[in-house]
Amino acid sequence: MSVAPSHPCPSTPTLLNYKTTDFWFADGNIVLLAGNVAFKVHRGQLVRHSDVFYDMFSLPQPAAEEGQGLIDGCPWVELHDDPSDVLHLLRALYDGLYFSKPTAGDFCTVSAVLRLSNKYLIEHLRQRCLVRLETDWPTTLIGWDRREQQATVDGRYNPREHYAHPVLVIQLAEELDLDHILTSAFYDLSRYGPRKIAAGATNMPHLLPATLARFKARAGGASGPKDPLRLARADLGAAFRGREASQRFLAGFIEAELAGRAISAGCANRAHANGHHCRESYYFIMLNVLRSVSGIASGRDADPLFSLSQAVEMLSRTDFSDGTKQCGLRICASCKEDFAGSVAKARKEAWELIPVWFGLKSDPSAEVAKAET
Repeated sequence: MSVAPSHPCPSTPTLLNYKTTDFWFADGNIVLLAGNVAFKVHRGQLVRHSDVFYDMFSLPQPAAEEGQGLIDGCPWVELHDDPSDVLHLLRALYDGLYFSKPTAGDFCTVSAVLRLSNKYLIEHLRQRCLVRLETDWPTTLIGWDRREQQATVDGRYNPREHYAHPVLVIQLAEELDLDHILTSAFYDLSRYGPRKIAAGATNMPHLLPATLARFKARAGGASGPKDPLRLARADLGAAFRGREASQRFLAGFIEAELAGRAISAGCANRAHANGHHCRESYYFIMLNVLRSVSGIASGRDADPLFSLSQAVEMLSRTDFSDGTKQCGLRICASCKEDFAGSVAKARKEAWELIPVWFGLKSDPSAEVAKAET
């Protein structure tokens, strides 16, 4: 970023070389130049919100000679930022940052404003962007469940309508050191099949070409306008390892909590063939969980958190068939409560392990075992 000299300067830019936007105010008193775009805005608006602009404009400047070193009668500042990012920032400063109905397309605005609000120390916009990102990419299991519910409309689950592709979020998080949202992003990505994970993000019309090119450059992949945005090699390996670990976790739960599960101490069906109805129900739940592991039943390739939720939902469903009529599982209330408790515990454990699965955090149990040896 540089401030134009206020004395005669032969290198003063001319507007003939720049495009303008609706941020060209007749009463503006500062011109921002970003790439090939010029913005004539108000110095006071910038200074009021940005410590960086405040300090920059506080520097004493020599008195300007009439019309020399100026653009449209105003001093100018060259910003070494993407012009589309600057446009999003100015819109947020002048019009506010509001999302009437959050969609995946909001990511372009959020990422641009967050990037520049970090750089120019505009704290209120930075906080607004972080709140939005943390809502879409939560750091708690409660937040994740709320997110998934919002992505399901009339029984149809389509997270890409509501949230940006996780590859984009991983790129942004790594660029701006937002490690806390990587957990959700990597987990979301891991639910795709391996081929789709490797293929990366495609069909992103809401992203401006310059923004997409910057993400591709960071990943080190092909940068053509029609090329997909793929993960860097290290992140791709982490995504595959995490996906495998999540499936091992679910397999371990099935083995420990469903295969041959004992009835509860207070089982009401104990007198009938030693709890036959409850044991049969556990077996039926196990078969349905196994069906959903590869997304056959639910349309998701690998989602242990969702599969575990489905297991609990089966306890109260009444749309199963016994061959002649629809019915529910013949499991007693005590065994229902016992199994629901096991699932809740497993889901909390899974959420805490996600950062470990994707190499975002070391495994405490592994560290203890290493110390003991």
